[in-house]
Amino acid sequence: MSDRKPKLRSTSNSSRPDRSPVPRDGAPRRTGRSSPARGAKSDFAPRGGKGDFSPRSSSDSGRHSPKTDRPDSSFKPRKSIPPRAIESVNRVEALPVNEPTEESTDLIYGRHPVLAALEGERHLNRIWILPRLQYHPQFHSLLAQAKSKGTVINEAEPRRLSQMVDGANHQGVVAQVAPYAYLQLSELIQRAKSATENPVIVVGDGITDPHNLGAIIRTAESLGAQGMVIPQRRSVGITSAVAKVAAGALETFPIAKVINLSRALEELKDAGFWIYGTVADSGKLLHTLEISGPVVLVVGSEGEGLGLLTQKKCDFLISIPLTGKTPSLNASVAASMCLYEVYRQRWSNRVQLRAFS
Repeated sequence: MSDRKPKLRSTSNSSRPDRSPVPRDGAPRRTGRSSPARGAKSDFAPRGGKGDFSPRSSSDSGRHSPKTDRPDSSFKPRKSIPPRAIESVNRVEALPVNEPTEESTDLIYGRHPVLAALEGERHLNRIWILPRLQYHPQFHSLLAQAKSKGTVINEAEPRRLSQMVDGANHQGVVAQVAPYAYLQLSELIQRAKSATENPVIVVGDGITDPHNLGAIIRTAESLGAQGMVIPQRRSVGITSAVAKVAAGALETFPIAKVINLSRALEELKDAGFWIYGTVADSGKLLHTLEISGPVVLVVGSEGEGLGLLTQKKCDFLISIPLTGKTPSLNASVAASMCLYEVYRQRWSNRVQLRAFS
């Protein structure tokens, strides 16, 4: 047998050819990380006791310090600004200091309300209008008259007008009006009696919705009523929203504001008026009651209706018959139905008188 011993394979890497891939773009050749020698302790070898797997420090391993040892350079976003704050800033920048705002003055907007104010010769401090609308045949002469009386006329863009009325439908024109001039109750009674033999006056008890009040004013004026009475407390006053819904009726329809509604009803009684109060039930049906003479129609709010003290001051309580499942009507709708019945009976009586004459 041969006495040759097998040759051991050399473990040196010097004689082995380098097989690492050569980058095509000529970049420096990457070298792989050398693995620890066989039998050497791992970075996470147990130390001390059972279950201790704490890693070696970065100084021992020669590696970079972990990310947790570095200062925190994470991005901290700025605090977000509430949308309302942004909107308020934009509004302040959009409205110059020398121009009025909705909080400091009362504005009316829309073609019909502004035209009615101009035709009624109501004092307007300033008018903002679109350039193309300023020379419209409906506005041109009226704007010239208002300007001659001291009203300032300003041309404005649609965006500016929308900012002034909080996005409402301005129809190209906004006007700043003087505060509404309420009448005294005695003056309202005198005007009503001088206008007709059997006047009709509407009284609102606790109506807080401006749309309801504006609708009642519009209906009462269109049917021929002589005025309205509202209390100073627990009721909405004449605002821009009321004027918008009234659609110009305020220019020819007087409003009286009283401190004590019960005393006002007593004063109306002394002046010869019959007081009719609207209630949801327990009243006489509207179509079965003969309504004649000077009339005061008292309308309560939809939620609470007439107060007990107000009901005691009424001569008659009337109800509208309802056959559906809805338990009550809107205050402005109830007022409209009652006012129509009052004037329907009067028109019917006139027709009968003409037929017999």
